[in-house]
Amino acid sequence: MNSSSYSRRGFLGAVGQGALAMAVPGALAAAQGKTKRPNVLFIAVDDLRPELRCYGQNHIVSPHIDRLAQDGVVFNRAYCQSPVCGASRASLLSGIRATRDRSFRGYLHHADRDWGAPLSLPRHFRQNGYYTISNGKIYHHRDDGKGSWSVPAWRPKGEWGGRGYLRPENMAIAQAAERGLGPAYECADVEDSAYADGKTADKAISDLRRLEKMDDPFFLAVGFVKPHLPFNAPKKYWDLYDADKIDLADNPYRPKDAPDAAIHNWGELRAYHGIPEKGPVTDEMARKLIHGYYACTSYTDAQIGRVLDELDRLGLRDDTIVVLWGDHGWNLGEHTLWCKHCHFQTSLIAPLVVRAPGFQKGIKTDALTEFVDIYPTLCELAGLSRPGHLEGRSFVPLMKNPNASWKEAIYSRYQRGDSVRTDRYCYTEWYHKDGKRRARMLFDQKLDPDENVNISERPENADLVQELSKELHKFRAGYVY
Repeated sequence: MNSSSYSRRGFLGAVGQGALAMAVPGALAAAQGKTKRPNVLFIAVDDLRPELRCYGQNHIVSPHIDRLAQDGVVFNRAYCQSPVCGASRASLLSGIRATRDRSFRGYLHHADRDWGAPLSLPRHFRQNGYYTISNGKIYHHRDDGKGSWSVPAWRPKGEWGGRGYLRPENMAIAQAAERGLGPAYECADVEDSAYADGKTADKAISDLRRLEKMDDPFFLAVGFVKPHLPFNAPKKYWDLYDADKIDLADNPYRPKDAPDAAIHNWGELRAYHGIPEKGPVTDEMARKLIHGYYACTSYTDAQIGRVLDELDRLGLRDDTIVVLWGDHGWNLGEHTLWCKHCHFQTSLIAPLVVRAPGFQKGIKTDALTEFVDIYPTLCELAGLSRPGHLEGRSFVPLMKNPNASWKEAIYSRYQRGDSVRTDRYCYTEWYHKDGKRRARMLFDQKLDPDENVNISERPENADLVQELSKELHKFRAGYVY
């Protein structure tokens, strides 16, 4: 992996890549003019960073997501509201951010319990005549989002119990471990459906065959868990990559002048067997972990391809909106870090691809977008009213014109840190419990796309820091810690 090219070609990929794209006039309206509203295939992928060919990363084997991208719109700068599963998913599915009267519990975040059960995206569709199904990991907690689904949310056996190990030696290690965690990766010579994501694809395909016969439109949510740890995937996906040619991160060092608040100990990975309790992993281990992450990415890509193929085979393509998103990014050794849980863009940016009837193909946009924008976008695409509680903005105009004037700033939050990101800068502040600032960080992404030098304390940036801090304080005025 070349970290610099990842930023230039992936995170900040070429916008448009060709002539300005506009929606086919009247096509979507015609689709919505049918007695049946368009279906929605809602694909979530856990811990997926935009290291895919459709984001300019040609070393990755991701033909099926790439195919979807060629037929839809790729958002090069789509940011999650929080770089952790529970909070990110709760925010996206609720369409709201954390505010003064909403608590925030990181990966344990539960929209119903912590936010008073706001009207969820799938529940809104269900109330408007959609048959809604949840397969795999959609909410972080299977019992969250009550009333969202027409049938109980389904997850495959072996998804998390034992962390899905198949090799006997790894199962034994996991069973003996206090937290049930074995090695951080596994390569077993098995069929796709031996692991959980293959089972999830099987279930989604079965559901599509049943849904195709129904009169009601459907909202089918399909959540894949890989490339989440442990990096367990069938051997054939490991074999897609030459272990000797896997590159380590170009910037495995702490950013110059970065505060301690910016760096964490990647405890999620350290909990696995064979990972040191402190200090860096060896280069050999780093390559193995990256190899495993790539294998899992290609494995999940193949499962997504199976579902998309079935959608086409059943003749549902032209009547179905497809949205694919990763819940947040992931670090693969950049800035000394693994996992997510930080305010660097490696954790905050994630893939977002949307294909909808009536729009031209192969569109890319560099406009700043946020995951809270997905809810209102799907409402507009499906011709549904927009609930009043939503805090995002429909990006349908970007699907028509990827160069349209758009948001000047977007925001993310993790623990006691908040970030504001503009077209050029990313500024972060961390706070003590009493609200006083603990630390801050500023990157110029035009000059420093990999965020390697914190310039927040440079005298020449004092006015810029003050301006961004003022903007951030306006945004976080309602937060409670």
